[in-house]
Amino acid sequence: SQETVSGESEEESSGVNLMEFSDEILLHILSYVPCTDLVLNVRRTCRKLATLCLDKSLTHTVLLQKDYKVNKDKVKQLMRDIGKEIYQLNMAGCYWLPSSSVDHITQCKNLVKLNLSGCRITSLHLSKTLSTLQHLRSLAIDVNPGFDASQLSSECKATLSRVLELKQTLYTPSYGVVPCCTSLEKLLLYFEILDHSREGFMLSGQLMVGESNVPHYQNLRVFYARLAPGYVNQEVVRLYLAVLSDRTPENLHAFLISAPGSFAETGATKNLLDSMARNVRLDALQLPKAWINGSGLLQHLKFNNPFYFSFSRCTLSGGQLIQRVMNGGKDLKSLTSLNLSGCIHCLAPESLFRKAEDDIDSNILESLVVSCCNLRHLNLSAAHHHSSKNIGNHLCQLLARLKHLLSLALPVCSITDVAANMEKPPVQSNVMPQTLGKKVRIGVQTYSNQKPHSSVFWALMGSLPFLENLEIIGSSFSSAMPRNEPAIRNSLPPCIRAQSVGDAEVAAIGQVTYLQSLTLAQLPNILTGSGLVSIGLQCQHLRTLSLANLGMMGNVVYMSALMDMLKHCKCLRDLRLEQPYFSAGAQFFQALSHCSSLQRLCIVSRSGTLQSDAVMSFMANCLEVVMCHMFMGESLTVCKNLQQSLVRSFQADRPALNVVIFPLLHEDLTEVIRDVPMRHLDEITLFKSRVAEEPPNLWW
Repeated sequence: SQETVSGESEEESSGVNLMEFSDEILLHILSYVPCTDLVLNVRRTCRKLATLCLDKSLTHTVLLQKDYKVNKDKVKQLMRDIGKEIYQLNMAGCYWLPSSSVDHITQCKNLVKLNLSGCRITSLHLSKTLSTLQHLRSLAIDVNPGFDASQLSSECKATLSRVLELKQTLYTPSYGVVPCCTSLEKLLLYFEILDHSREGFMLSGQLMVGESNVPHYQNLRVFYARLAPGYVNQEVVRLYLAVLSDRTPENLHAFLISAPGSFAETGATKNLLDSMARNVRLDALQLPKAWINGSGLLQHLKFNNPFYFSFSRCTLSGGQLIQRVMNGGKDLKSLTSLNLSGCIHCLAPESLFRKAEDDIDSNILESLVVSCCNLRHLNLSAAHHHSSKNIGNHLCQLLARLKHLLSLALPVCSITDVAANMEKPPVQSNVMPQTLGKKVRIGVQTYSNQKPHSSVFWALMGSLPFLENLEIIGSSFSSAMPRNEPAIRNSLPPCIRAQSVGDAEVAAIGQVTYLQSLTLAQLPNILTGSGLVSIGLQCQHLRTLSLANLGMMGNVVYMSALMDMLKHCKCLRDLRLEQPYFSAGAQFFQALSHCSSLQRLCIVSRSGTLQSDAVMSFMANCLEVVMCHMFMGESLTVCKNLQQSLVRSFQADRPALNVVIFPLLHEDLTEVIRDVPMRHLDEITLFKSRVAEEPPNLWW
């Protein structure tokens, strides 16, 4: 009776009754609602929704990885109500849930895929959970200090023996559960082991006693390892690779190792690569730069239908890239993702006598574009890719042919319109160094240095209708907050070619209607930031925004435009700002409060200031915010008091709340960083290029 009356009143007021839609349409609408809301709230509204909310299409896969409102009681109730209907469960990054929450997963008897990365879980809890999951084939877990494989029951090990896909994040030297997984086809390893303990003791990369069991790689098809900085991570990954060097799996088709800095090749790794060259055909490849530079490895490796290549930071020349990897420019339509970040010579025929700032060879780039016409992800950042003044050969003009691009990363100097700049005299403000400078008066927002719509970058942005992720990063930019190191106090000046890139180029990005993620770093000619307003108005799907070192470094010249922009960003979820002398005051936070969907905020500012009252008011108004990281120039006392106030006021209502307020240049910064949940640290707090960082669909 009440349902009928409610439905009639709704129909009379709006003219449309939602319940009159077909089941197919309603199921599609409900698929956008978090599963916890469907099961615990929506299905209790009426009989029809009670049935639809339990449809297999909605309960087959349950995603809790970014449901920041879920708590232990909701997990318990959810598993009790639909546990038997769940086949795939993703709880990645649910760091706020107690380890006891994992115990409720035992009710999901039919579970095939389980992701517990970033969850608190002990060896005993893991053993209890996995012992009941006989159908499990895909597993993701963390291995933390104190993990003891001897505590795993025989039933748990039986489950692990049937697992085909394993993703393991290591925070301590260990094999984890790898030796128990005797049927592995896909192994993903993330090494996050620190070189020093909290007490300052040096850690060893040797595995603990009792963990000398040999991993089983005979069925392996995909091997992926990503290393955080540190020698211990290198020591441990070599132990994992030692088994591979003895016998290379015949079905191996993807071999990827992402290692920062120098990771020297050894006799064992050389034997492994030689064996791969003789016995396997690869579809995906990524190797440390020291393993490729100066070697003839690429000449001997064989490829089948490659979909991912990463030669990040390698000294590979364009000639080697075309001849050895792309078979002299032959058809490579299968390649969908290519990472050439930091490959300073990759668009030049040779590297022996070439300077990094010399013009690129457009024929090399054209061969790449023609051969890899189906590229969806391309990273050319961290290099000086300077186009010549010849008409029609500009990098932007050639990239415009890649109509399927979804994500693109470019250095700032690569988008300069060389021909256009040669026709006009240089502007004095363009050639000033990015240091302390004369303040610029901010008035009415105008496109003071607007280029015509015929500029090559404007045309490129207009030719990529499906682009979702764009990064424009200065070739010499480095974040003030690197991983595991003290904050950087000084930054290198921008490339000379980048000096003319400013507001007009930023305005051109507004053409990318479906843009979801945008990173802009070290654009020296930002005078007012007026282009940001265009993006806010036109890119209504924008979810992630990262701005760093825009304009002159002595003054935040784009503050007024940024505040205008934020008023239009209704879908923005993640905001990262890195700028010296940034003033996070009442006006800024009032503008930011218009971003009703905002969940995560990170501000990095040398000599920056904040108003504690404004921060508190912002957090009270923006109920979705669960992460607030500010690394500023304030004193330790001010930072600690604000952090304690935020936690005390909002933690109870926001179980996932993570607050870090800390002086950027404090000597204990690295100790504070190590306690940040990996989800936030990796996705927003630390600056990095994320385009083609990993193969697409590496993990579900």
